[in-house]
Amino acid sequence: MPKFKSTQDILRIIGNKDQIRNFGVIAHVDHGKTTMSDSLLAASGIISPSVAGQALALDSMKLEQNRQMTIRGANVTLYYELGGKEYVINMIDTPGHIDFTGRVTRALRAIDGVVVVSDSVEGIMTQTETVTRQALEERVRPVLYINKIDRLVKELRLDAPAMQKWLSNIIAEFNKLVDIYAEPELKEKWKVSIQANSVAFGSAKDRWGFNYNIAQRNGVGFKDVYDAYNSDDPTLIKALSEKAPLHEAVLGMVVQHHPPPHVAQRYRIPKIWPGDLDSDIGKSLVSCDDKGPILMMVTTINVDPQAGRIATGRLFSGTIKDGDEVYLIDGKRMGKVQSVNIYMGNTREVVNMLPAGNIPALLGIDHAIAGETFSSIKNVPAFESIKYVSEPVVTIAIEPKHPKDLPKLVEALRRITVEDPNLIVKINEETGETLLSGMGVLHLEIATSLILETGLEITTTQPLINYRETIRNSAGPIMSKSPNKHNKIFMRIEPLGEEIIELIKNGQIHEDLDRKQMAKILREKGWNADEAKSVAAVDVSGNILLDQTKGVQFIQESMDSIRSGFDDVIHSGPLAHETLRGVKFVLHHFVPHEDPAHRGLAQLMPATRRAMLGSMLLADPALLEPILGMEIKCPQEQIGTVAGILSGKRGKLLNVEQKGVITIIQGEVPASETFDLSEVMRGGTAGKALWNTYFKTWQIVPQSIFKSLINDTRKRKGLNPEPPTPDEFVDKE
Repeated sequence: MPKFKSTQDILRIIGNKDQIRNFGVIAHVDHGKTTMSDSLLAASGIISPSVAGQALALDSMKLEQNRQMTIRGANVTLYYELGGKEYVINMIDTPGHIDFTGRVTRALRAIDGVVVVSDSVEGIMTQTETVTRQALEERVRPVLYINKIDRLVKELRLDAPAMQKWLSNIIAEFNKLVDIYAEPELKEKWKVSIQANSVAFGSAKDRWGFNYNIAQRNGVGFKDVYDAYNSDDPTLIKALSEKAPLHEAVLGMVVQHHPPPHVAQRYRIPKIWPGDLDSDIGKSLVSCDDKGPILMMVTTINVDPQAGRIATGRLFSGTIKDGDEVYLIDGKRMGKVQSVNIYMGNTREVVNMLPAGNIPALLGIDHAIAGETFSSIKNVPAFESIKYVSEPVVTIAIEPKHPKDLPKLVEALRRITVEDPNLIVKINEETGETLLSGMGVLHLEIATSLILETGLEITTTQPLINYRETIRNSAGPIMSKSPNKHNKIFMRIEPLGEEIIELIKNGQIHEDLDRKQMAKILREKGWNADEAKSVAAVDVSGNILLDQTKGVQFIQESMDSIRSGFDDVIHSGPLAHETLRGVKFVLHHFVPHEDPAHRGLAQLMPATRRAMLGSMLLADPALLEPILGMEIKCPQEQIGTVAGILSGKRGKLLNVEQKGVITIIQGEVPASETFDLSEVMRGGTAGKALWNTYFKTWQIVPQSIFKSLINDTRKRKGLNPEPPTPDEFVDKE
């Protein structure tokens, strides 16, 4: 039975790795993660049992409480006893809304197992699939908790046998995800089943739940559930919660199926750490050695008004103590730990030290950012960068209402982007505007609300869509001269291909990757050996620069200047100064001046830009717009209305599925058409439709709106409405 224990009791237990579990709670939005977490906290004495299910204790922000949604995610350390053995369980509750999926991605790095929560009526939804895929890609083991079982009785009128049949379909659907996304050696081992005790059923709101072990031991089953919810007697539901407490079902699965940290790190470290596993530090990481060097990855940054930055993450090796000096590997600077803490609900408890395998919250390291690696030794590889499944597609301009408050705005933006790296701040150098980009309109609404909570008055523009520029054909080589006419750059260009773009977006090909390893990956994808070994630069938006010059003088010392031209162009394409996507630039030939004074950055960077922009304009350039997937829940009679709304927004209805009394519609719609979607959908369906959107793909803008969109975007950026012609960039011999 969980119960409240002092910090000292917890410290006594965490010396034994077998008694530690690190797990997270992941799910589709509104499937009941945080309500379930409340029950676990109540059972541990952290909140009162009387408010569990309503307190949403891990939603500590006022904004989370007001909006009834998890935004930040939260850590908590629980004490639990099972079979006479004590356990320390570090739990992370994560957001369900797709706009905050970056926070889920980071949380997964800190944990070894997840409880996937699914609504019994809605089953496996889009975001369930997304977060499960993320977990499996991080080698984080899932168990399944199917919530809101009462809906099967109250809404679908299912009896006990029908409930079991319905739920077995959800389990089968979840196992399909494991089959698709888990690595071959883990697929069968990690599939869930009732008999293996890796599936639980319950109602987080009513605080009852059971898995196979509890059903057998306590004599509880679906007939009891049917009787409790098919009756007007409220004591039957209370009796269920006493006979089968939810926390026993969930934490029982966690202890049984989620590995302790020293077991998990044997198979997780080779996936997430690129260093030599046979080195001393590699061995220390794989064995989760308390006596090894400190190596910790920061997964979350919170900014406390009094304490400053709090860096929370997974300690994979060593023991971290108050006063320790650590090296920030990405930041290339030292930091000093003022205080080692753990989270107990919404409060931090000072513990002074923690051994490997735990999730410390460190105070005092003021330059920490999410994704940083801390180490007690300098020359050690950082952990592999975290791969986000989405990217910012909506932008607003933001400024203080009173110009004197500009420094306060800068500080507020610095704080929220430190806490949430999926928010991107840029200064438009031409207009002086401060631009804030996020995953969607909701993401930006939350960000501006957080700024307003500081008391700062701000004004914002209407949201703007982030487009991408690409090409449909090949072009070149074309020649461009440097401003002094003494250097010639010859550039050709072709579409990169979606498969290579995905490898870049997934982090499998990146700027710092060993060039031999990169060449091997590209050859496996069909590139010839000459091309595969000639990569000179990789851009995270999905673009590549190749150097295919032969026997050219001064190429190595000139390459930095050429790369600078590449970096500049990929952030400002020729059509509308938008970021490029899916372009392969090939440096075909280079004729430099012999005197270094005539071939510096000021000469080669403009020449490279001109050659790249000119070749793009000759290669049938196109504008890409972000397309959002939509998942809409509504009564059957509203299908026609929803289809009409999607059609009116240049969208498509892709699939309709009936789940009991609820219809689930899958559709897609351009992001630019979603700004008034709430009003239109609410008005059209009389508020009976619920939906969420998620980034799905980039798609070429239809020809019917292409020209006007280019003109409008260029005007907004203070440019000539008409895009340039190739002649403006291509030089003659």
